[in-house]
Amino acid sequence: MLSDPVVTNPDTVTLNPHLIAGSAALVIAVLSLAVYFYRRRLFILWWMGAWVMLATWMLTGARAHGPYGSVKLGDMLYGISQFVGVLASLAFVVAADAYRQRPRFRRVYSLVLLPIAIYFILLPVGLGRNSVFALGHLLVAGGTATAAAAHLLLLRYTRLLGATMVGLALLAIAGVNIWIAWFGKLDAPMTPAFVGMSVAFLVCALGQQLMAFEDMTYELRQTNRRLETAQNELRQLVITDSLTGTRNRRFFDEVIGRELQRHKRYRTPLSIVFIDIDRFKAINDTLGHETGDRVLREVATFLLRNIREADYVFRWGGDEFLVLISCNEAEAVRRSGELQAAFAKLPNLERLPAGFGLSIGCVEVPPDTDDILPLIQSADERMYDDKRRRGASRQRGF
Repeated sequence: MLSDPVVTNPDTVTLNPHLIAGSAALVIAVLSLAVYFYRRRLFILWWMGAWVMLATWMLTGARAHGPYGSVKLGDMLYGISQFVGVLASLAFVVAADAYRQRPRFRRVYSLVLLPIAIYFILLPVGLGRNSVFALGHLLVAGGTATAAAAHLLLLRYTRLLGATMVGLALLAIAGVNIWIAWFGKLDAPMTPAFVGMSVAFLVCALGQQLMAFEDMTYELRQTNRRLETAQNELRQLVITDSLTGTRNRRFFDEVIGRELQRHKRYRTPLSIVFIDIDRFKAINDTLGHETGDRVLREVATFLLRNIREADYVFRWGGDEFLVLISCNEAEAVRRSGELQAAFAKLPNLERLPAGFGLSIGCVEVPPDTDDILPLIQSADERMYDDKRRRGASRQRGF
C-alpha cells in the first residue's frame, strides 16, 4: 500500500522572532512616551530612547535572512544595528543614573564609543556580518547587566518594587544575549531565544510602569513630609515667644482647657507659679533695651533649664513669666525658693543693678476649677507680696 503524500499548506506564515521582539520594543517605547507626558521625569525619557533603539536593533535584525539591495550595504546595516543594540543597553544604564540626578556626559565616553562604532560599521563590510554577531550580543549583554545592577542599586535609596522587576528583567535579557552569542548562529532563527527576550521585554516594561507610579507616590510622601515639617515649624513660631523661646499666651489658651480637664479627671496636683523680674525697669532705663532683651533671654533660659520638661513655661507679658507645674502648692513654694536661690548665685548678675532677682507667687489649682484667670490673679498678688518682702529685707540689710 502506498502511503498518502504529505501535503504542506502553502498559506502557512512563519513569523520572524526578531520582528516579534522588535514590535514589542516599539510598543513599549510608545507606552514610555505616554508615561513621560504624564510623569515628566528624565529617566522615563531615557527609557523611551532605549526602547526605540532596541526596536531598531531587532527590526533591522529581522532582515538578516533576507536580501538587501547590496550585500556590502546589508552587512554594514547589520553592523550598525548591532551597534545600536549596544547603545540601547547603555541607555538603560543612563536611565538608572537619571533617576537620582541629571547624568553628566564626558568627552571620554565619546572617545570610547567612537572606535566601537567604527568597528561595527566597517568590519562587516570586509569580513561579513558574522564578524560582529557574537561580539554585538556580548556587548549588549554586558550593557544590560550593568543596567540591571544600576536599577537594583536604586533599592539602597528607595524601596521600589518596579526597580527590582526592571533589574531582574534586564538580567534575563543579558542572559539571553549571552546564550545567543555562545550557541546561536546568524542563519538560524533562534525562535525560543527571541520569544524569551520578548517576554523579558514585557516584564521590564511592566516594572518600568510600576517604577514610574512608585516614583510619583514616593515624591508625594516626600512632599507630605516637607509640608508636615513646615507646618510644625510654623506652629512652633505661632506658639513660641520669639524673644525668649518660651511658650506664649496663645499656647496657654490652647492647653489650659485640656490641663484643667486632666486635673479634674485624674486628680493630679497642679499649681500656678507667677514670676516677675525685680528691677527690670531700671535695667532698661540705665543699660538700654538691648541689655533688657538679653536679660529676658537669660532668665527664660534659666527657667527652661530648671523647670521639668513635663511642665509649661510661658512668657506672660513684659518681664513676667507663668509656669504650670504638676505639684501641690507646698511643693511649688519649695521649688520656687530653690529657683530664687539658684538664680541669685548666677555669676553674671554682678553687672546688673542692685536688687535684681526673681519674685514668685504660687497658687494651687482646685480640682473643680473651670476658670483659671482668678487663680492667676491670686498668684500675681502673692508675687507682689513676695516682691515687697524681698524689698523690705534688702532695706534692712539682709
